[in-house]
Amino acid sequence: MDDLSDMKLSRRDLLITGAAAATSAAIPGAAVAQATGAAAPQAMTPPPTMAKTTLRVNGQRRELTLDTRTSLLDALREHIKLSGTKKGCDQGQCGACTVIVNGRRINSCLSLAIMHDGDEVTTIEGLGTPEKLHPMQAAFVKHDGYQCGYCTPGQICSAVATLDEIRQGVPSHVSADLNVKPLLSVDEIRERMSGNICRCGAYSNILDAITEVGGMKA
Repeated sequence: MDDLSDMKLSRRDLLITGAAAATSAAIPGAAVAQATGAAAPQAMTPPPTMAKTTLRVNGQRRELTLDTRTSLLDALREHIKLSGTKKGCDQGQCGACTVIVNGRRINSCLSLAIMHDGDEVTTIEGLGTPEKLHPMQAAFVKHDGYQCGYCTPGQICSAVATLDEIRQGVPSHVSADLNVKPLLSVDEIRERMSGNICRCGAYSNILDAITEVGGMKA
């Protein structure tokens, strides 16, 4: 073909040809492997980075060697075998994984286990036992503060920490004066518990349980 004007190339053909050329350039190894029948080279996945960490969980010392990407939630459930702490959304949205670390509640799904080396961790198992319930656990039973029960461990841990926060004078978004110790009230409890979702809708019963333990009536 001596004259370029003799080329019969449509716009569609041009796009197809260009895409094929770009693909071949982007994956030359795969193209060669396909042409020769050889196996395509596999990308090497580096081994996980492991680290030793020590947690004090419910008063017991736990020494673990973990993948540094392991969340505190997975360390508790999969490595220490404390399954009371629940995995719900795994994104810090539902509160089912709430535990108490050094006296403050956190979403354990959002925190790496190695960040808590030496910390005191309290889970639902550490609050009470079937023979001797924590007052908050007993109040949840009394007021039917649950239905399916999946969110209940996180609700109870959060409720215990909520009352401690109010006693310590930690303000919330509904506290009228940040310089004055907040009072125990329905509004304070509702605001502080708003991060714990109950899909069964047992909120009024949960509120009754917390207010009873806190020493007030809803």
